[in-house]
Amino acid sequence: MTINANTKIASLIKHHPDALETIVGISQKFTKLRNPVLRRLMAGRTSIAMASKLGGCNIEDFFKKLQPLGFVIDSVIKVDEDEPGKAVPAFLTKIQNGNLIELDVRPVINTGKDPLKVILEKVKALQKGEVLKIINSFEPTPLMTLLAKQGFQACTETIGDELVHTYFYKDTEQVWTGEKKDNNYSENWDALVERFKGNIEIVDVRKLEMPLPMHTIIQALEKLPAGKALFVYHKRIPVFLLPELEELQFSYRIKEINDAEVQLLIYKD
Repeated sequence: MTINANTKIASLIKHHPDALETIVGISQKFTKLRNPVLRRLMAGRTSIAMASKLGGCNIEDFFKKLQPLGFVIDSVIKVDEDEPGKAVPAFLTKIQNGNLIELDVRPVINTGKDPLKVILEKVKALQKGEVLKIINSFEPTPLMTLLAKQGFQACTETIGDELVHTYFYKDTEQVWTGEKKDNNYSENWDALVERFKGNIEIVDVRKLEMPLPMHTIIQALEKLPAGKALFVYHKRIPVFLLPELEELQFSYRIKEINDAEVQLLIYKD
């Protein structure tokens, strides 16, 4: 396989079984790649050039380590400046004074709480032409998916390994319609649990930090055998996940145990 500065980390790992540990050995900051969920989230979007910046190393460090694995190095091809997420969208170049609203959600997350309520309050208050800048330690892909369905443009800027700025832009007078709510989300819970008795796989995401719960659940669903249901232990109703389940053609039921525990049953009819 011929590689260059624009080759994605996911391609390297897929091509050679030893590439993962080789990359981890380049910088301690790459140890997160050992987590399969984080690897799925990050590796497909990150090129060698981007990873070298995040890892505090350089592109040549990657080439030197990967070449013994049989990778052929193409050092002639230049870094693609138009990589996804790197190009500056038009709305960021036209921000007027007072139209940029900042929200740092890291303090909320550090207390173990979900910042969704705070974020949506800011989103609902956005006026036409305003930009919401969310400061976080990771790219909030579930939030971007949810707001895209509400007509918001978005882009991310990776500042460092633990610092990401995400921008949301509202260019219309479109009224926020909120996340879809299903008044019958608990209907026939006991009957469905009984129906799938003996054919249930369990995943517990209560102790995972965001955005791992959603990605863990989706990963489990990708491997879910036909005819089985996924039983999920969660801390809260995952509002970002529900639209994704519908797009993936999964049905679901939710049972609220208390303010800190929710159970989900996800299945295909």
